[in-house]
Parts: sequence; structure tokens; C-alpha cells
Amino acid sequence: MAGARDLEEYAADGVLVLGGAAAILLQLADPVVARAVAQHSSFATDPMRRLRNTLSYVYAIGLGTEQQQRLVAGFVNARHRGIPGAQESEHQLWVAATLHEVGRNLHEQVHGPLAPQVADAIYAANARLGTLLQLPDGAWPASRAAFAHYWEDAVGSLEVTDVARATAHELLHSRAIPRWTRPAMPLVRTVTAGLLPESVRAAYGLPHHPRRYRMAIGFARVLVRVTPRRLRELPSRRLLAGLTGETAAGPPAV
Repeated sequence: MAGARDLEEYAADGVLVLGGAAAILLQLADPVVARAVAQHSSFATDPMRRLRNTLSYVYAIGLGTEQQQRLVAGFVNARHRGIPGAQESEHQLWVAATLHEVGRNLHEQVHGPLAPQVADAIYAANARLGTLLQLPDGAWPASRAAFAHYWEDAVGSLEVTDVARATAHELLHSRAIPRWTRPAMPLVRTVTAGLLPESVRAAYGLPHHPRRYRMAIGFARVLVRVTPRRLRELPSRRLLAGLTGETAAGPPAV
């Protein structure tokens, strides 16, 4: 049976950072989300902000105190208020689903398959990714099998618009990021393209290099083995520690 420690180790793993851009691109493949991001966010001037806020939200839900969870969820819900479609359950479910699926997929590729009972516990816990965004009770698929059906149908109905493609380019080729992080962007682009479903990747026009992707995942596996857990969990600790300061400047957008 999965324990609290299993859930904490999964939620705190810094490998999640590598999947952040893929989750955002999947969200943008919903035209309603893409339009809201383009019209009601600072993506054009600070494309990395959404990535930071997305990761902060995920870490707060998985690891934060009840106060931190209420704080970040309250800001997100306030930011969505008045944006057409932002509070509709169909779109909220999709955003939450991308966060769960990309995280699970990347975790298993780097660490290996999750034990069924651990996977079930993580899936059940991740329902809060949506319910804290006002997703109605019962909207989250009842089981991992039900989620797999939902995911397949949802991916098949996505539409990558010109707005989504332009926003994705701003994220993956941003010049607004610190200089010291720029050498990592080719790796981020490789992993992002590899994590996307083939149809979505093609719609974005992203090149996919399977050999480079396998090498990138292999590198991540080695890094996980040689890096102390405290360092691997540094992104989660830093983002949670900065959560109050980030939200003080304005409501983050998941």
C-alpha cells in the first residue's frame, strides 16, 4: 500500500521541471486556453513566468501546507474570473490532466514504472489539481483506466492554432530567461517534443529526434542516480519558499 512518503517523494522530484514546457504546450492545444493565455497573461514579455507558476502550483498541491494550497488556488481562480471559458469544467479538467499525465509519464521514463498501488494513490491525490481550480466533484475520471480513455479522446480533439504555435515559440526560444539557463534550452526542446503525442507535436511543427530524446532521458536517469535527493528536491523547495513573494506581485496563471 502506498504511504505518504511515496507520494511526497514523487511530488518533490525535480525531474518534473523537465516536463513543464510539455504540459504548457498541451494546455495551449486547447484553443480556449491558448486564447486566454495570449490575451490575458504576460506571456509575450515573460514567457517563463507561466512555467514557474505552473510548477509552483503543482508543488503547492503536492507538497504545500493547506494555507499554501488555498493561497495559490485562490489567486488562480481570481485570475481566471471573467476570462471566457477559463472556469468551464471541460477546460479546467484538461489543464489538470496535462499536469498529471506529463508528470507521470516523465517520472516513469526516468525512474521506471510505478507500482500499481503507488500509481493509484498518486492518481487519486492528483485529482486536487483540478478540484482546487473549482473542478466539480466527479469530473476527474474515476480510475486510471477511465483517465486513459479520457486522455485518448481529449488528445484526438485538440486543435493547435496559430496563437498556440506563436506562444509555444516564445516559450521554447525565449530570450527573456537568464543567460546561465540558455545552454539547457536545446535539452528542454528535445524533451518537450518527445513528451508530446505525435499528433500534437506535428501540429506544432516541432522536430523530433528519437535518438537525442533517448539520450536526454538516459542523461536524466544518470543524473538522478548520482544526485543526492536533497538537491533533486531543490526546485520544489525553492518554488514553495518563493510562493508568497510570487503571488504578492499578482495572481499566477496555471
